[in-house]
Amino acid sequence: MAKKKKSAKNKPLKKVSKTKSAQKQSRKKSEIKSTGKAFVATFFSIVGFVIALIFWNKDKYTMFYAKQGLAVFVFAIIVGIISELFLFIPILGSLISITLQLFVAILWVLSWFYALSGEMTEVPVIGKYVRNI
Repeated sequence: MAKKKKSAKNKPLKKVSKTKSAQKQSRKKSEIKSTGKAFVATFFSIVGFVIALIFWNKDKYTMFYAKQGLAVFVFAIIVGIISELFLFIPILGSLISITLQLFVAILWVLSWFYALSGEMTEVPVIGKYVRNI
């Protein structure tokens, strides 16, 4: 009796699935895109918020940081007004004004680092006010 050999042509093709490393790489690429978008949203404050709202409104990570950037912008406006009021006090007013402006700058830079980190971390002091927006 002669046995028939099965040819490779008759076998059904298996679906090629992505390996775990390929899935991780594709996740990392999308994460890099999201962190880049989030950085743009926080770096350009109000303009970045509008850009994120128009173009990236379905990306939760980007919108989270767009809102954080908006909060930093509004806080900077409020601090700017308060700083101007303190400038009427001779030496102490200047020190208070510089300290407040420096505090805003630190919050702004922190929002950049948080946006690039890949995790949703609120900006200290003002981040909690953005949750409901």
